[in-house]
Amino acid sequence: MRHCLFIFLLTVAAGPLAAQQKWKDFQSFEGHFRVSAPGEFREKTDSIETPVGKLAYHVFFYQPEVKDSADNLIYMVSYCDYPPFALDADSTELLNEFFDVTIEAAVESVNGELAYSSERSFFSYPGRIWRIDYLNGQAVIKTRALVAGNRYYALQTATVKGRSLNTASDRFMDSFRLLE
Repeated sequence: MRHCLFIFLLTVAAGPLAAQQKWKDFQSFEGHFRVSAPGEFREKTDSIETPVGKLAYHVFFYQPEVKDSADNLIYMVSYCDYPPFALDADSTELLNEFFDVTIEAAVESVNGELAYSSERSFFSYPGRIWRIDYLNGQAVIKTRALVAGNRYYALQTATVKGRSLNTASDRFMDSFRLLE
């Protein structure tokens, strides 16, 4: 199930700029979410082939123009709608398998190493958080993911290891809200 995971590779250093920038609110009516980031989001939609068929994978991302002074090199929200009952939020076993395979695919996609993973619910929906160290331990991807109904959401930031504890990553992820 190498599905619904879109990760940007990082190859440059980062620094503490996001705290100085004016953050902007972004809202996706189709995606039913809002979030804040230190810049304007761009959108990309890909079709991906999965065991349950071809799915549309929606990605919203912001990449700072000045990368050598940015806390994070990317801020990203993505979502993917699965067919009804493909992700049954009431099936703990199915969701655990889904998250395990998703995390494994993410680690493999960047030839990284899983630093940690933990179950965590978000807005009463099942979810996970995880961190991947990659580029020989020089870069970090942090992810928060949840399943709401038949929709999978993932929030990600990526940075260099020396800036992995920046508050901008938490601010971005903590700003995420689902819309009714």
